[in-house]
Amino acid sequence: MDTSAPVARQSPGRVVHPLRAAWLRVEGQWMWYRRYWRSNLYSSGLQPLLFLAAMGLGFGSQVEPGPDTGGVDYLHFVAPTLLVSGAMMIAVFESTWKVASGFQWQQQYVAVVTTPITPGQVFGGELMWVGMRLLLSAVVYGIVAGALGAWLGPGALLVVLVGVLTGLACAAPIMALSATVRNPSNAFSALLRFVVMPVMLFSGTFFPISYIPVPARMLAWVSPLWHGNELARAAALGGGEWLPLVGHGAFLVALLLGGGLLARSRFYRRLVV
Repeated sequence: MDTSAPVARQSPGRVVHPLRAAWLRVEGQWMWYRRYWRSNLYSSGLQPLLFLAAMGLGFGSQVEPGPDTGGVDYLHFVAPTLLVSGAMMIAVFESTWKVASGFQWQQQYVAVVTTPITPGQVFGGELMWVGMRLLLSAVVYGIVAGALGAWLGPGALLVVLVGVLTGLACAAPIMALSATVRNPSNAFSALLRFVVMPVMLFSGTFFPISYIPVPARMLAWVSPLWHGNELARAAALGGGEWLPLVGHGAFLVALLLGGGLLARSRFYRRLVV
């Protein structure tokens, strides 16, 4: 009997389940986040509350309830939209420089895809992490805003979900951009200056869009923030026709799914040589 022949051995490796693989990326993000969560709490939860105090309690004390505010105090009018706009800002931050760093500077993604984790699972983990960040900040905002008397009923729970959905709908296409650009600093500066800030100011966050010119109003109609604001106000204040509300929700879901598919393909294109 020839004992020199190689003996076949079973490989000790195993394929990682897609959800488990994506969750491993979330765990990696948490390992970093738990080191600086206290300083991050200001920008993620307390900064929108400062806007609420300034606009809702300060400026809002000079605004009389009327048709433009839905017949409620200005504090109640802006509380849901400030949560949504805060979610958008967090989503933009988490989806720009941090994602670009994973490709270019720190190159964590390059290291991760040398394991059984695929580029698509890396993207899924990043999107899951953004959703968790949005949920945490929205809950913090919702609790403190409730202590300030900003909510009129249990609809605030739905506002939290709307904020998370709106943030994810913004994050997915921006991640696709972050996986594409080769000069992130210029691209992200232009994005913040010419897209994000105008969207925040003119998407119904502080006043109805009926007060802005029609061309600018048409731009607001394609803004995910406006759709999120409309859903959040309907959830917090009640009212609203069901068909437009379904349309707002469908727009956000479509943007999330379409942006997610595009970002997934961009992650593969960038990471698979």
